[in-house]
Amino acid sequence: MKKIIEFFEKYQVILAYSVLLALILTIAYIVFTQPQTKTALVAMESKTFDIRQIFLSEHKKTNENIIVVTVDDMSYEYLLENYGDWPIPRYLYGEFLDYVEAQKPAIVAFDFLFISALRNAPRSDERFIEALNRYDNVFTAMNFDDQPVSVRKPPELPEYIKDNFKIESKNLVPRRYTNCRAILKGIMEAVKNVGHINTPKSDDGVNRIVPLFITYPAIKENSAESPQQDDKFLYMTIKVAKRYLADTKGMTFENEKIDRNNNYIFGDRKIPLTNRGDIILNWYGKSGSTEGKTFTYVPLWKILESVKLKRDGKTELFENEYFKDKIIYVGTNVFALSDIKTVPTDKYMPGVEIHATLLNNILDNSAIKQLSIPANILITILVAGIIALIVMTFNSTIVAIVSSLVFASAYVFLTYVLMRYFNLWIWIVWPLTASILTFIILYIVKYLIKSRDLEYTYKLATTDGLTELHNHRYFQERMLDSIALSDRYKQTFSLIMIDIDFFKKFNDSYGHQAGDAVLKNVAQTLKKSVRTTDIVCRYGGEEMTIILRDISHEDALKMAQKICSTIAEKKFQLTPELQCHVTISLGVSTYPENGKTPTELIEYADQQLYKAKENGRNQVGNFAPEKE
Repeated sequence: MKKIIEFFEKYQVILAYSVLLALILTIAYIVFTQPQTKTALVAMESKTFDIRQIFLSEHKKTNENIIVVTVDDMSYEYLLENYGDWPIPRYLYGEFLDYVEAQKPAIVAFDFLFISALRNAPRSDERFIEALNRYDNVFTAMNFDDQPVSVRKPPELPEYIKDNFKIESKNLVPRRYTNCRAILKGIMEAVKNVGHINTPKSDDGVNRIVPLFITYPAIKENSAESPQQDDKFLYMTIKVAKRYLADTKGMTFENEKIDRNNNYIFGDRKIPLTNRGDIILNWYGKSGSTEGKTFTYVPLWKILESVKLKRDGKTELFENEYFKDKIIYVGTNVFALSDIKTVPTDKYMPGVEIHATLLNNILDNSAIKQLSIPANILITILVAGIIALIVMTFNSTIVAIVSSLVFASAYVFLTYVLMRYFNLWIWIVWPLTASILTFIILYIVKYLIKSRDLEYTYKLATTDGLTELHNHRYFQERMLDSIALSDRYKQTFSLIMIDIDFFKKFNDSYGHQAGDAVLKNVAQTLKKSVRTTDIVCRYGGEEMTIILRDISHEDALKMAQKICSTIAEKKFQLTPELQCHVTISLGVSTYPENGKTPTELIEYADQQLYKAKENGRNQVGNFAPEKE
């Protein structure tokens, strides 16, 4: 048992911090695995991503070849004034298309769902389809959802709009929809370049990602067989990027795939994906504002007006090659048309600009890569470990706090740098949360250990090493305390002075080891003979004292006599071969009747002790004090 105690005393700091580490890991596991906590931490982490993106957007520039043609407020009013209710006749898109295609743009992509025929303009769709058939660089969109069959029958989609690429990843769980808002068959056949535009929101309502592709059950008309494999449909902008890179860089896509690390590889591009197959976008700032303006915006009304001016032989609003080699996205920017999103850098951004942002990310190869969960956990442990090292290294609380804050700030800045220069998203919230917990718990443990060390040091300073009784210093402190308590509560206390009879004989006859044994045995007997509130001390040499709290002089004399008898009757084992009796002489003084200071009380008790020795020893002195 003694060895175990010695082991714990020797390695108490290491053991304490080991227990602390286990405690921190346990608390972190319990806290972080709770659904509510996990959701809150993920939401907070997403907000730190948004903040970093806001600061980073000041250093980014958009591609000048991307133009966003929008139905803005002025265009919406222009269209209603000239063409009636929304949606407008689709032949206008045909006229728009003929106008911009005359300047040879690279691509024209419509962020519109051309779903049903317009009954009030039967020839309008045909004229639009005729225009679409004249060009092969036009893209349009479709949308998937989970509407029940009773509301909408899931359509069979043509093979030429499906996408085939290899998926090597084992942990990819793509988004799957069971229904589709298919566009008009004539438009789909004329365009052929069709992609989905589903843009799911995060739980906090912010759009940060777009799905690279979605899956949709393979449907065969007039077939009773159950589909064995879902069809895949790429995001429309991915198809736009592939076409643009093929036309401008001669890129081919034979190696198109999603590799084992969830990277979408096509041509010389590698786009990191989440486990859901989502692309995390790198944002370029506020939408269409004076400060932090992103892409070049062109209102649709200006183009339609230019169509009229050109038809009438008048000066157009655009130069002849304004749209040459440009990638044109066409969409809405009006609240009334319900295509406004909240993104990290802007509360109101049109959905069409999300497509433009993704395209810019692909051209820059700058989509965000989020570090894997295991890697982030390792970083969290490392950051918390460094905070723990700081706390353990510095004794000064101020220095430890300042150093921890400096390190935490440096870590946050590092995450900003990594996102800016390497497009890498590393957690902030989890490491800082773990660091705060580590700091708090470590300081609690450090305080407890320090308190224990102080207590242990004080015990060493106030304990006699041989007898394990309190020493003379402690005795003097308690005497002063006892006087103060007695004065406060109007109580008495007594002091017993004890001296071992013929102590020198034990040393001379049996050696100093026997003398030490006498001191130890007497000390232990004294401790067992008094109350727990009484204080037994070694006064010096073979003298010992007992401070008796809240006791009268008569009761103190009785206590002293009982102690004297107990010692005299007991046979002490001094050495393995030697047993013998020991006697003591005692003197008693009581506050305040025998003295009002420690010195006076000690002198009175010492006089009584001297009288006991003069009268034969082995007794309590109870004699009238000598008069000066």
